Amino acid sequence: MATMIRTAPLLAFMLALAGAATGAEPKPTPAPTPAPTLDQIVARYVEARGGAQAWQRILAMGWTGHIESGPGGSQKIPFLMLFRRPNATRFEVVAQNQRSVRIFDGHHGWKQRPGGESGVELNEYTPEEVRAALDSGGLDGPLSGYQAKGIKLELQGAEIIEQRKAWKLKLTFPSGDVQWHWIDAENYHDLRYDREVRNAMGMSGVVSVYLRDYHTVEGLSVPLLIETRAPSGQAPDRMIIEKIAFNPTLSADTFERPVQAGVRHEGVVINTGDPRGSGAPQR
Repeated sequence: MATMIRTAPLLAFMLALAGAATGAEPKPTPAPTPAPTLDQIVARYVEARGGAQAWQRILAMGWTGHIESGPGGSQKIPFLMLFRRPNATRFEVVAQNQRSVRIFDGHHGWKQRPGGESGVELNEYTPEEVRAALDSGGLDGPLSGYQAKGIKLELQGAEIIEQRKAWKLKLTFPSGDVQWHWIDAENYHDLRYDREVRNAMGMSGVVSVYLRDYHTVEGLSVPLLIETRAPSGQAPDRMIIEKIAFNPTLSADTFERPVQAGVRHEGVVINTGDPRGSGAPQR
């Protein structure tokens, strides 16, 4: 054991001397890549979506597809989703041959569903639902042009989301509501966002929304799979977008309060082909 102790320093000296004799020098450790600033993350996110100017040319958009819900996605419910600038939306689903509609005109919202003595119930959005609709940001989402929307943005470091490094951003809206978004550190797509919700009993929880299967459609990047996980821990809902239309022709009453309960809105014809064929899939 004593021989080994005496030999080790001598061997280290000989190796160092050999390195000096051959002119070999240890390779310098590369400097770590500096983390992007908050402004750089947002700018790269906007560019990854297709660019601000390209999206500004989109005044309306329509999606059709189906929602998978229940254990193993056993229920498949057709849906129609319509958007109009700045933040009007219309969402329709058909379940068991009965139609439910949610409409937001940018200021007020209405919910129409089967029920009641007439066979159809019509209710206004709650104040919380109005805030959530405003905070969604419409066609552009809340991050694009966040300053003009009065949103306070904060970079809270990096985390791993589904095995991918992501920048965590905290968004505080003028209403005081808060969201957290995780932006992929490689391709700068929105991977996930969380928002706080309250149920009818006033209990709060967090809904997590995952955005996956990004494809480029007419130069714009869109997630074709949106998964929503409720705070109750029940099976998530998966929105599968099958068709997309940019700037479709919409009727004047598309985003107005339903005048006659139970009258079906004709919607919009989505005829663009499968968006999965419009460009290489993106993570």
